[in-house]
Amino acid sequence: MEIKPGFKIVVEKIELYKLPPRWVFLKVYTNQPGLTGWGEPVIEGRSDTVMAAVKELSAYVIGQRIDNIENIWQTLYRGGFYRGGPILMSAISGIDQALWDIKGKALNRPVYDLLGGAVRNKMKIYGWIGGDKPSNIAEAARQRLNAGFTAVKMNGTAEMEWIDTPQKIQEAVDRAAAVRVEVGPEAGIGIDFHGRVHKGMAKVLAKELEPFKLMFIEEPVLTENNEALKAIRSLIATPIATGERMFSRWDFKQVFMDGTVDIIQPDLSHAGGITEVKKIAVMAEAYDVALAPHCPLGPISFASALQIDFNCINAFIQESSIGIHYNEGADLLDYLNNPEDFQIKDGYISLLQKPGLGVDINETLVKELSRNAPDWKNPLWYNADGSVTEW
Repeated sequence: MEIKPGFKIVVEKIELYKLPPRWVFLKVYTNQPGLTGWGEPVIEGRSDTVMAAVKELSAYVIGQRIDNIENIWQTLYRGGFYRGGPILMSAISGIDQALWDIKGKALNRPVYDLLGGAVRNKMKIYGWIGGDKPSNIAEAARQRLNAGFTAVKMNGTAEMEWIDTPQKIQEAVDRAAAVRVEVGPEAGIGIDFHGRVHKGMAKVLAKELEPFKLMFIEEPVLTENNEALKAIRSLIATPIATGERMFSRWDFKQVFMDGTVDIIQPDLSHAGGITEVKKIAVMAEAYDVALAPHCPLGPISFASALQIDFNCINAFIQESSIGIHYNEGADLLDYLNNPEDFQIKDGYISLLQKPGLGVDINETLVKELSRNAPDWKNPLWYNADGSVTEW
C-alpha cells in the first residue's frame, strides 16, 4: 500500500459485527482506500451495551487523524464527566486496537515495533481445561499437552457458599492433584477462583492447594475485595494473579502499592486497549510484577495481547481461548485467513510478522455469521437456599 507523503489519514466510518460465540468485532475505515483496522470491543454478556457505547463514542473519532492515537484515547476517556468501568473502557479498547492496526499497516510495521520493538522472539501460551463446573480435568490436561501447550488453567470450583463445606475444598484439591499427576512437574498449572470464592474460604482453599506448586491462583477474591489479598498473601507462597476486572491504570494503583499481587491480567478488550495496557504493564514492571494478559475472547483481542507481550519485558505467559468451553459456533482462529501465524509449537507462538495487529480477518465469514449471532449471557447460579451466587 502506497501512501503519499503528507497525506492525512483520517477515520471515515466505524462498523460493528456481533458474532458467535460471544464476540464483537469493530472495523474502522479511513479515507485511504483499502486501509482499515479491526478491534474487538466487548464485555461478555453485555455485547449490545458495549456496541451502543462505541456508536456514542464514534462522534469523537470520525474525522480524526489516525496518527493521534494518544489524543483520541484521552478524548474518549476524559471527554465525559463520568469515566472508567467495563462498558466505557471496553468500547475504548476496541477503537484503540483498530487505530493501532491501521497505523501499523500504514507504516508496514507490526504494532510491537511502534511500541519500541520486540523483547522476545516467541511468547509462551496456556490453554483452558474443563468447564465452569470442572470434570475430567486430567484427561483435558493431557489433550492440551498433546496439542502443543506446556501450561494449562482450570476453574478451581463451581459455585461456592460464603462459608462452604470441607467436601467442596477437598474436591478442588483432588482436581488439582489429578492434573499435577497427569502433566508432571514441568508443566505450569493455573487455578482460577473466578471471584466465586469469598475471603473465608479463599484462605482455606489457597493454603490447601499450595503443595501442587501452582503457576498462580487467579482472582482468589472478587476485585472489589482486593484488600483481602493481604490476608491470603500472608498464608501462601503461591503467586497471586488478578486484574481481568480492573479497567485502567488507576484501578491497578492500589494493588501495586500494597504489594499483594505477583501477576496482573489486564484484558486488551476491557482495559483501554493497547494504549492503556502498555501503561499498566510499565507500572507493573516498576513494582516487579509480572504480566499475563487475560484473553478468553477472539482473535483480534488475542493478537492485541500478543503485540503487548512481544514488547513488554515482564510478560511471561499469555491466555488463549483456543478450544475453550464457551466457543460454540466459532473457535479462536476460525475468523482468520492466516491461522498459521498463530500456531502453537512447544508451548509458544512465534513473533508475529504481519503489519498492524497481524490478523487477516475473513470478512466474508464475519458478515455471514453476524446475521444470526447468539445473544450470549453468562449463567445465573444459585445456592441450595435459593440465593444468587457468583458465576
